[in-house]
Amino acid sequence: MLRRLYDWTMSLAARKSAEVWLAVIAFVESSVFLVPADVLFLPMALAKPERSYRYALIATVASVLGGIAGWALGFYAYETVARPILEFYGKVDAFEQMKAGVTYEWILLLLVTSGIAHLPPIKVVTILSGVIHVNLALFVVSAIIARGARFLFLAWLLRRYGEPIRDFVEKRLGQLVGIGAGAAILLYVGYRSFAH
Repeated sequence: MLRRLYDWTMSLAARKSAEVWLAVIAFVESSVFLVPADVLFLPMALAKPERSYRYALIATVASVLGGIAGWALGFYAYETVARPILEFYGKVDAFEQMKAGVTYEWILLLLVTSGIAHLPPIKVVTILSGVIHVNLALFVVSAIIARGARFLFLAWLLRRYGEPIRDFVEKRLGQLVGIGAGAAILLYVGYRSFAH
């Protein structure tokens, strides 16, 4: 099923309505969808590098709006809507563990790491943010920074290096960003340990 979703998402990049689909995929990725917007953003930006920053802006705005929808699901409709979505993806146990031990500062860090590196998946963090009542304005600012940084950095890479960078982006960028996000989490945990 995941492969079919991925292939379907990739096929959208060739359509005239690709920008609309990019906005739709970026929106639903942040609240309910499994496939990241990158799989549509990358071929679009490679096909039309002069539009890569435009695509980055579309993906960022739609992703932030989708994050707000995820936050609202967690805040207003966790049991009736958000929990079944998490159950569908098999993420309820991970979600409940995170919820039990999360602090306000921790959730802000997770918003940044999930926005930049999908660690943990962004939909989990947006819903969790609503469940624990993270301030919506703070949530929006952190989402803009994290998602904007990701899409603008990808746009810059693709504008500067074009097709040769595609393999690197698809295979290794996630790992490198994940390592950076992991380092940020470790620094935060170390800081909290020494501060107490």
